Amino acid sequence: MPTLYHYFGNKQGLTEAVIERGFDLYLGQKAASEPTADPIHDIRQGWDAHVEFGMSNPGFYALMYGSVRPGYLPVAQARASDMLLQLTRRAAEQGRLTVTPEQAAAHILAANIGVTLRLIVLGNPNPELSSAVRDGVIAAITGTSSAEQDTRRDDAVRLVSHAAAHPEILGTEETRLLQAWLLRLTQADAQRTPGA
Repeated sequence: MPTLYHYFGNKQGLTEAVIERGFDLYLGQKAASEPTADPIHDIRQGWDAHVEFGMSNPGFYALMYGSVRPGYLPVAQARASDMLLQLTRRAAEQGRLTVTPEQAAAHILAANIGVTLRLIVLGNPNPELSSAVRDGVIAAITGTSSAEQDTRRDDAVRLVSHAAAHPEILGTEETRLLQAWLLRLTQADAQRTPGA
């Protein structure tokens, strides 16, 4: 007990030191992954990494996110939240969100923590549940759905087929250029689509 009080002040101080250590490990893993030009892709990857960390470190995770006090946000937890907010702000700058960056981050964080705690309680990684909730949250904050994305891809395929069948309308070089542009757009759309 004297050693505990000397280094940590009290039991709460010890708990907070353990939580800080858990966040150091978690944020160290996140910092190791390079951000891409697509913040929605990075959010998706971050979700999966969050769940994986929780399943691999259930004791740390339960202290990090399962021990709550009304009105209290550990400094270490705020660091992780700020990283997510940076991603949602980038998504907003690209015109990808239908809600504010703060609201998007809150939705993602609440759902991600809830899923991870549920999977820890069940002792089952259940990637299907995690993916379904992740994709639903991303669809909600971006205002997209897989059906809408499928329709756009089908329309692009029809347009490319029509242009290829009638190159005299645009000209040979222009038709090739249209095909290349539509291919690039549908590939970018697929990367942005939740669950694609």
